[in-house]
Amino acid sequence: MKNLWAPWRIDYILSDKKDTGCIFCNKPKENKDADNLILFRGEFSFVIMNRYPYNSGHLMVVPYRHIKDFELLNQEELLDINILLKKCVSILKKQMTPDGFNIGINLGKAAGAGIDEHLHYHIVPRWVGDTNFIPVFSNNRVVPQSLKDTYMMLKNFFEK
Repeated sequence: MKNLWAPWRIDYILSDKKDTGCIFCNKPKENKDADNLILFRGEFSFVIMNRYPYNSGHLMVVPYRHIKDFELLNQEELLDINILLKKCVSILKKQMTPDGFNIGINLGKAAGAGIDEHLHYHIVPRWVGDTNFIPVFSNNRVVPQSLKDTYMMLKNFFEK
């Protein structure tokens, strides 16, 4: 048997699981962007790294307004979100050179939303062969770069 190391998971395992409200509402208010993995703040939405990523560079674009229904986004939010999605793709292309992307929204628990009460978009860089045999045989994923290393690599480009 081989070991897969994911040392960042221990914070989640040991953390208090009590309901502390919506993370997408709370994290921007804390003004601890590096700790909370917030890469960029737009006028109506922000970019945050997924703490439990599908792949290295897995980002989310989240409106500040606490809404769960896609059709409730107003014009300003839609424009801001799409500008940030474009910025994320551009930066990830330059910094991580993926072969493609998955970009989307999971609306509701049935659609796979882990946090369904606050709408958010996922941008997942993909590389040919990135899933290989590990998820199939062992029901695990390998994320080859630490969150902090990915954050530091991308943060400078969001500030430009």
